Amino acid sequence: MKDNFQACLKLLLAPGREGGFVNNPKDPGGMTNLGVTKLTWEMWTDHPASEKEMRNLTPELVSPMYKRKYWDKVSGDLLPSGLDHAVFDFAVNSGPGRAAKMLQQVLGVSDDGFIGPQTLVKMASTDSKKLIADYNAARLAFLKSLPTWADFGNGWDTRVAVVKTEATKMTA
Repeated sequence: MKDNFQACLKLLLAPGREGGFVNNPKDPGGMTNLGVTKLTWEMWTDHPASEKEMRNLTPELVSPMYKRKYWDKVSGDLLPSGLDHAVFDFAVNSGPGRAAKMLQQVLGVSDDGFIGPQTLVKMASTDSKKLIADYNAARLAFLKSLPTWADFGNGWDTRVAVVKTEATKMTA
């Protein structure tokens, strides 16, 4: 929903979600802070990032990147309140293309990864709470299929459950 970006970003950066610096050798993303991988930050800033720079990222620094690379890529301003949060969170966690395609698959429309008129029309005729539940169930099934589920599954399971609850509350 238009004007929901800051609220969704605040939820995304809440403690226990994308909240701090990590450099887990089992994480394919490598060095990460506030959910931003070193590679993503380097691509955004167009320069190599040191560990010090990565540790010093702030919500204010990463907000424009999250807006352009994730929120805008999944048409967050066009999604209903709640669903915007669920799709945005999945986009950050697994990529905007995958998040958009998953929404399209759940809606039963062509999954081209572009949230356009066909997706929006189908979404408008679908109950938001049911769509959020179905979307998060599909997201969890995808995450369970990943080889890194054994290492990160408990956290992902909790994250999806929390996002589903938050997103459902946002529909009210």
